[in-house]
Amino acid sequence: MIIEYCQKAIESAEYKHLPDGTWFGQISGFKGVWANGRTIEQCRRELIDVLEEWLILKLRDGDLIPEIDGLKLEIRQLAVA
Repeated sequence: MIIEYCQKAIESAEYKHLPDGTWFGQISGFKGVWANGRTIEQCRRELIDVLEEWLILKLRDGDLIPEIDGLKLEIRQLAVA
């Protein structure tokens, strides 16, 4: 589920070629998830790393994570009998 979620998020990433020749990428709706790289592929790989770290922090802190194409990540408490 997490891999599929990350793939969907990266599919919605937006990239810009900056005047200095580097690339900037971000994912709309994921505040603070952005990356830079010398090539668009390097930027994409860095963006994946940032997204993964961001998700770990959100899950650890119990923060809401945006739903993507019906995919939702959350930690649920299970009742123990």
